[in-house]
Amino acid sequence: MTHALPTTQAALAAEPPAARAGRRPAARLLLPLALLSPSLVFLALFTYWPVVEVLWDATHQVTRRGTRFVGLDNFAALFADPTFQRALLNNGLYALGTVVPSLVLALAFALALNGAGRVRALLRALFFLPVMIPLVAAAALFLFLFLPGIGLIDHHLARLGLASANWLGDPDLALSAITVLTVWKNAGYYMLFILAGLQAIPDEAREAALLDGAGPWQRLRYVTLPALRPTFAFVGVIALLNAVTQVDHVFVLTKGGPSDATKLLLFYIYEQAAERYDAGRAAAATVVTLGLLAALTALSLSRAQGPEAAR
Repeated sequence: MTHALPTTQAALAAEPPAARAGRRPAARLLLPLALLSPSLVFLALFTYWPVVEVLWDATHQVTRRGTRFVGLDNFAALFADPTFQRALLNNGLYALGTVVPSLVLALAFALALNGAGRVRALLRALFFLPVMIPLVAAAALFLFLFLPGIGLIDHHLARLGLASANWLGDPDLALSAITVLTVWKNAGYYMLFILAGLQAIPDEAREAALLDGAGPWQRLRYVTLPALRPTFAFVGVIALLNAVTQVDHVFVLTKGGPSDATKLLLFYIYEQAAERYDAGRAAAATVVTLGLLAALTALSLSRAQGPEAAR
């Protein structure tokens, strides 16, 4: 006695195996897509859509009559603005003055504190402590240090018989003062990555260098630094991002002054968008800033990785 198959089962049984196999990968994708959908929605709303909106604003101008397409006029007006030129120069000097000293100090701290021991662990925590302080709070702390005449720095300069200085009010000193704060704040953070890179270097490489009679400087130059190339590539990108995106201390200490001496690119963008209500120029400055940052990031990665990047 035979039993008739249900209609659906009969249809599946009659379906060619190739058609069933072709439909299985699509069915397997449903669950991963369902699990990823909340993240994809957030990425679309808060990452990709803002990028599209910035590109739209950079090529349009908002007037009382509405929005009109202006092409590259916002970029032409941007590069003709002497304030933007000053902000671009300031950010270049600021990046140069923060990235290189921060990485050098981080390397020195990491070399000194590499290894086990309670004292070294305590010193690592002390060097990392500035990272835990919010940037606004660190700026408020340095504001007391930089106060002319009565600040802690001028107090010790007076005890040494040296003249005081207006650290935040002098156009020749203000950017340097902000640079010192940034180096103090970020060096301990970069130190952690370099420490991890040092601990990943095989002991065999150091032992081979010792057997060859290499001194400390030779081991650093020919063993340690080449092994840290990927680490420096990663940390260099983070340092460049921080040099462009960290402006909280500028708001607290100088607000871009004096005489635009500390006006950075992100502060210029904020000023154009929030104070002058020029969304087109602010968007154009954002596009230029992101383009420069992408180019510098690619250059940093290619140079730091050396010959391995071309393989």
